[in-house]
Amino acid sequence: MKTRCLICLIIAWTALSTSCRVFSKNKSRKPSITETRQDSSSNDENKAAELTESVLKDHLSQAIKYAGENGYSTEYFFLIDMAIYSGKNRFFVYDVNRNAVVLAGLVAHGNCNTRFLEWAKFSNAPNCGCSSLGKYKVGASYTGEFGKAYRLYGLDSTNSNAIKRAIVLHGFDPVPDREIYPEALCNSFGCPMVSRFFLAKLSEIIDHSDKPILLWIYE
Repeated sequence: MKTRCLICLIIAWTALSTSCRVFSKNKSRKPSITETRQDSSSNDENKAAELTESVLKDHLSQAIKYAGENGYSTEYFFLIDMAIYSGKNRFFVYDVNRNAVVLAGLVAHGNCNTRFLEWAKFSNAPNCGCSSLGKYKVGASYTGEFGKAYRLYGLDSTNSNAIKRAIVLHGFDPVPDREIYPEALCNSFGCPMVSRFFLAKLSEIIDHSDKPILLWIYE
């Protein structure tokens, strides 16, 4: 399996580099209903922010309950809202002690084996190239083609093939550290892919936690 993952990562590196260069400048897309709602005016932006915060709080309360019952960290939670446009921050780190989001960054979704996918689609099928919704255990780190990465273990029926699919949390050089909206972020092959800087910040939390961190991808 390690050989297979390494081969996939080598292929992915070339493809993802091209994807980031080509599609991060895609400004001619037709706005979607969600994008229009969030960004057509200040009013809509405020409503979208309120909706995002409401959804985040709902998932956070469920995450805290799940973590307490299953032996996960109850200090930090990683929450990814795939309903937010890829050019905006949608990976949130919630600090329970501070009762606040302490980090937020860009994160790519899978391309579902297409040349480029503007909005995320989801699947748990092997080799699908898509992101998978659900809760994940952030596992041990290792060093691969993309550098430091963390294995992700799917905890729901919607992401139960995460290990089989080699879905990991990793950084990638072309992913920027700041929001790029209205531009779209490049795609991954199903992994939650972030900037090197953001991964370093996440690593500080993961590596110093005495219990596994819970990561939840939702929309």
